[in-house]
Amino acid sequence: MVEIDPSYVVPEELRPKHALNDEGENIPLIDLSPITNREFSSDPKALQDLAHKVGHACKTWGFFTVINHGVPSDIRRKIMEMSRKFFALPLDEKVKIRREDRNTAGFHNNEHSKDLKDWKETFDFYVNDGMLMPASHEPDDPEVVHWFTPWPHNFPEFRETCQVYGRECEKLFFNLLELVSLSLGLPPKRLHGYFENQASFARLNHYPPCPVPDRVFGTGEHKDPSALTLLAQEDIEGLDVQRKSDGAWVRVKPVPDSFVINVGDVMQVWSNELYESIEHRAMVNPEKDRYSIPIFFYPSHDVVMKPVDELVNVQNPSQYCEYKAGKWLNLRMYNNYKKHGSYMKMTDYKIEA
Repeated sequence: MVEIDPSYVVPEELRPKHALNDEGENIPLIDLSPITNREFSSDPKALQDLAHKVGHACKTWGFFTVINHGVPSDIRRKIMEMSRKFFALPLDEKVKIRREDRNTAGFHNNEHSKDLKDWKETFDFYVNDGMLMPASHEPDDPEVVHWFTPWPHNFPEFRETCQVYGRECEKLFFNLLELVSLSLGLPPKRLHGYFENQASFARLNHYPPCPVPDRVFGTGEHKDPSALTLLAQEDIEGLDVQRKSDGAWVRVKPVPDSFVINVGDVMQVWSNELYESIEHRAMVNPEKDRYSIPIFFYPSHDVVMKPVDELVNVQNPSQYCEYKAGKWLNLRMYNNYKKHGSYMKMTDYKIEA
């Protein structure tokens, strides 16, 4: 793990801007039974009512927790177990599958960071291994390449578990995408085609106990590049969300066998800012290890990103320039890997009024 210089403090501009508010209103809790068990539902309005709840959560918070989501509990427990086993491997074994600037799956622990140090180690894997991505972020470069996950040797159970987990979460994602589409007044499968060759990826996070929790972040404030992100976490708190209504930081209370869902940058564009990607962060614990697993669902590399045509009119003109999904994700990942200033945001493509 990264060691902390005793003289290091979080720069003033990077410290939390608001006191954490964990006693007031929390993110919505939504029961997905009407869509995960829709064949047993006797209420024809159940799906539309559920879509309304999801849409309201997307608009007011950009975050919500789901239960009865359809992902088998044993698979969810298994991926957490495999995550612990992977991060318990010797460092010299983990660095053999270190991520690279052009193929960003693999192990990473921020060991070369010279500024704000995220107190964590991660392993990223692609939901569709061998997916096509642009060879570079340069707009005139037409070449595409295959991105593969570098899996650890002699640990086949880890790879198998990750891949099964990814497939199960994909089913949940498409159910959620249907609900989001309905909430926007679109046909239920209007957005599904954008994910035929998806560039989605998962991240195993390990936040070890930190002796100076007030001086570092687990993960600093950021927004996700995804359409939707699905986060599995255990009972160790650490996720903070910036509440839209007042900007206060709210600690998300873990709910057993649930997923935390959030709107990402891609959905902000597709919805023409009806839904917004929200800042969030992960804090560290002074005594306990914390593990979490987000999956960032991202469209195919060749999808032209722009607001959905049905949501654009004279009263609501497009808020974003068109761009290729793969080029933007490639550039964001490259800049993050190289630590080129602040991370890329979708608002970089916003049309100025």
